[in-house]
Amino acid sequence: MAYDADLVAGKLRRWETYLDQFRLPPWEEIPDLGLYMEQVIDLLRQYLDYLPPELKEEQFITAAAINNYVRTRIMPQPRKKRYYREHIAYLIMILTLKPTLSMALIQRLIPADLPPEQVRQVYTAYTRCHSRAAGSFLGQARAMSDGILRHDHPGDMAADTVEDLIAMSAITAGFSRLLAEKLLLLQDRETAPKKTKPADKA
Repeated sequence: MAYDADLVAGKLRRWETYLDQFRLPPWEEIPDLGLYMEQVIDLLRQYLDYLPPELKEEQFITAAAINNYVRTRIMPQPRKKRYYREHIAYLIMILTLKPTLSMALIQRLIPADLPPEQVRQVYTAYTRCHSRAAGSFLGQARAMSDGILRHDHPGDMAADTVEDLIAMSAITAGFSRLLAEKLLLLQDRETAPKKTKPADKA
């Protein structure tokens, strides 16, 4: 498949500019009024508005999905069908992790039974991680896109073609997911009882 290099370069630059300015909402800015489901969905679509326009028609968040997160105890239950700041914070973390981690691993990272003050601490730390990761990703994306963006001196990581850039991006995402999964699974090893050697018989 042939790609229009100028069109791809323009898309990359626009998305880079947008993502460079994107931030998850601070804890204090998340409403704590008790929102109903449709209000929560509308709010999440505003907060997570960094998807490319051609992907926005896909329903990445639905009432059925939220109900499932509650039912499977990935997040706390709403109070009288209303969702508060802690619920919305959980949903922001779940939805930004969902593309790369299974629900079981997300639950390990952010247990659903955290007290509200701890949810605040976890969410605040998560937004810092999200911002740092976005910056790191942009740096890596720039390095891989050097050849396509026609910089004068593309580095060693630069993809020669759009096809190469797609492959490198997908491979990098795979390695990142594998690292996250392996680190989360270390919890099993740390909590498992250590085997002791049988005492030597006299």
